[in-house]
Amino acid sequence: MLQAAAQEKWDLRKCVDYAMKNNISVKQADVQARIIALQLKQAELLKYPNASLTSGLGVQFGRSIDRTTNIYSDTKSLYQNYQLQTGIEVYNYNRLNNNIAYAKFNAQAALADVEKAASDAALSVCTYYLQVLAAKEQVIISQLQIGQTQTQLNLTKKKVDAGALPELNSLEIEAQLASDSSTYISAQTNYDQTVQALKGVLNIDAAAAFEVVIPEATSIPILSFGELQPEVVYQLALTMQPLQKSNEFRIKAADKNISINKAYMYPTLNLGVNLATNFYNSFNKIDGYTLNGYSPNGDKVNIGGTDYLISAPNVSINQSKNSFGQIWNGYGDQLNNNFGQTVGFSLSVPIFNNGQYRIAYEQSKLTYKTQLLNKEAANMTLKQNIYTAYSNAVSALHKKNAGSKGVESNQKVFDFATKRYELGLMNTIDLLTNENNLLRAKLQQVSNEYDYIFKMKLLEFYKGQGLKL
Repeated sequence: MLQAAAQEKWDLRKCVDYAMKNNISVKQADVQARIIALQLKQAELLKYPNASLTSGLGVQFGRSIDRTTNIYSDTKSLYQNYQLQTGIEVYNYNRLNNNIAYAKFNAQAALADVEKAASDAALSVCTYYLQVLAAKEQVIISQLQIGQTQTQLNLTKKKVDAGALPELNSLEIEAQLASDSSTYISAQTNYDQTVQALKGVLNIDAAAAFEVVIPEATSIPILSFGELQPEVVYQLALTMQPLQKSNEFRIKAADKNISINKAYMYPTLNLGVNLATNFYNSFNKIDGYTLNGYSPNGDKVNIGGTDYLISAPNVSINQSKNSFGQIWNGYGDQLNNNFGQTVGFSLSVPIFNNGQYRIAYEQSKLTYKTQLLNKEAANMTLKQNIYTAYSNAVSALHKKNAGSKGVESNQKVFDFATKRYELGLMNTIDLLTNENNLLRAKLQQVSNEYDYIFKMKLLEFYKGQGLKL
């Protein structure tokens, strides 16, 4: 998909959109926001009753109480039990509701963090994109300079061949052509490097084909300084910048966390419901009983002054083995007869817990103050950045205007020098000096123009206008 898209030229809008989806920092912030969204869902579900169903099935061996005779025996038996438990917090000093609000504000802050990561990525893309444009303009100027120097060399060679100029003139221009070629190579290398830097921000394979749209610097729309007054931009940025949004949500979350920790110091009332039943059957069945006489058991009873020994009957139980199907006889009846229900309340009152709840409560209040200070510091930094950006934009405008006049003056000087050179009134060194001055002025002016554009786009970014060329 990337290979197909890479065949098309990339404008700033396309680069920004791609970065917002594929930049590593944006992806990391998005994953974190998803985790916090799950925490919110968990907090909301805590308001509902919990329920669990358990069942056990097994075979009992060894000496135990036979539940059918309620006496100890060494019989093997089958048992199964069922238990359904449910419970809900009836009163918790509004802890659950505050916990939901706390999780909701954290989730909103996490979304603002995603927005901030995307905005930072977009700003980085814009920075590198403008550097690519400036580097490309310098490549074009260098190419034009080579063509201009080549034309001068051709004319000079004709005059040298005609004997109008010494051969030294053509050699000096050839040296200048070599210097211009070196300048072009440097400009092309710088362009390639800035393109790679832009691809890095976009998280695009360094080997992938990539070409940006090159608009004219003069065609890039820019708001006026009147629309970008620093105080106005700052007031808008307070409500629109993602970091400021995130700070507001985190302050609200910290406030709710105070209420949550306070609730832990109050009683909690829970309602519980328990439903249970069981089944039990022996692998042996009782066929009857046999009386085997009587035996004294060692006890005596006194009647009329005479002690009489007490005898107990000797009874043997006649048993046989149940088949597997017979073991399950009465299953439904037993479950119905053994069905029991329990409904009750439980009250938990914190009395002493080594100060854990109290300390957590005090810490949450300090966390709230920390968030307030974070907001104040972030707003102060934002204001300083905006005023600095405005000052830099004004300076960049003056530098751009001065550079424009410098290019215009050097162009006139070079044009005049060229005419004098053609008339034989100026030597080659002076002509090449004027030509180099013009080249430097043009290259510097390209940097000035794009520096001014970036400074103005930064103010537009703070104002919430987005990034567009």
